Amino acid sequence: MSETAIVAGPDPDGLGDALASEGFSIARIDGVVSATALETAGIDDASLFVLTNMDEATGISVAKELNPDVRAVVYSPESLPDFAAGQTDLAVDPALLDVSVVAEELAAD
Repeated sequence: MSETAIVAGPDPDGLGDALASEGFSIARIDGVVSATALETAGIDDASLFVLTNMDEATGISVAKELNPDVRAVVYSPESLPDFAAGQTDLAVDPALLDVSVVAEELAAD
């Protein structure tokens, strides 16, 4: 059984595809990151919640509330709001690390 990663927001760098290449099952949220959207995407069983849109940073808190064990990963050139930093397990600027490296590291954990 593969692990599930939920990718929320636009994914122009292809992190979702890179995670799929590492064996993750990918669910995507393209709109508002609400409790309903997260539940529909399978947050209960997800091991990763990847956020690429800092306008939806409150989604990190919602994801952690629904699944305290999910690893929250931010992959964005935008700054992470202070209120979300404490619940984020990893924040990466795409200019610094390629998606293949990030996916490989996340799969290794």
